[in-house]
Amino acid sequence: MSRAGRGGVRHDDDTGAMTVTTAFTVAAVLAVTVLVLLLGRAVLASHTARSAADLSALAGAHALREGREACTEAGRIAGANGADLAVCTIDGQDVVTRTDVTVRLGVLGARSASSVARAGPTDRPPSRADPPPP
Repeated sequence: MSRAGRGGVRHDDDTGAMTVTTAFTVAAVLAVTVLVLLLGRAVLASHTARSAADLSALAGAHALREGREACTEAGRIAGANGADLAVCTIDGQDVVTRTDVTVRLGVLGARSASSVARAGPTDRPPSRADPPPP
């Protein structure tokens, strides 16, 4: 809106304020979107590490039971699931694995998600609290 004043036309002081407000709003929405995407990548890496640890421990326990090299099999399965096998130990008839998944988080750098799993035979008989087999 303009008002006539001495010497010509004068504009109100808030000219362009909506443009600046809109620009800041768009920047804030984009920043929140990027943070949500980065959080999603971190959560996905955590799930990948957990799944790889579980599956590699199960594969290692199965290989151990069949007399094969448990940690070699665990490493193969961890790699096939997108993780690195960081630790593999044999504890009696159990195989314990730790897997790592590296995730790149842009300006926050690279982080590592890790998970530990244990698998092996059970020696206890089923109790009444256990569900019946299918």
